[in-house]
Amino acid sequence: MDLQGKVHKFANDVNTDYIISGRHKFKTLDMKELAKHVMEDLDPEFYSKVTPGDFIVAGSNFGCGSSREQAPLAIINANVSAVIAKSFARIFYRNCINTGLPLIECDTDGIDEGDKLEIDLGAGVLHNLSKDTDIAITPLPAVMLKILNDGGLVEHFKKYGGFNFD
Repeated sequence: MDLQGKVHKFANDVNTDYIISGRHKFKTLDMKELAKHVMEDLDPEFYSKVTPGDFIVAGSNFGCGSSREQAPLAIINANVSAVIAKSFARIFYRNCINTGLPLIECDTDGIDEGDKLEIDLGAGVLHNLSKDTDIAITPLPAVMLKILNDGGLVEHFKKYGGFNFD
């Protein structure tokens, strides 16, 4: 799985209410509507700045807070191709894999707002095209890559009738 896009950078401890505020996520189940409000408490113009394939990049503990799946689903529907951070809250991490949103763990200090990145999840390499530098990423287990390639856990189960580890 290869990804390419530009960076929208945030700090540490971005919780799920910053990703999609409770004032929106309890009003509708329409993910296209929720996507319009992704990250708006941290960057009111975020949705209008994202182009398909872009990345959210942050520090540590991204996705802390509630365990609801609206956060990763809203990110996906905002056309973000992956979230890159130093670390993730574990429940958020699993929700992202289950919904088909790639997460990349790596040192994000050398990545700046607006940088253009190219990521090869299979090889475990993030290439910063803007700075011509490579950053090693924590590789995802093969089964997680398979689930992501299938579009999430539900699609994976539809395809194989259960987990397929081959």
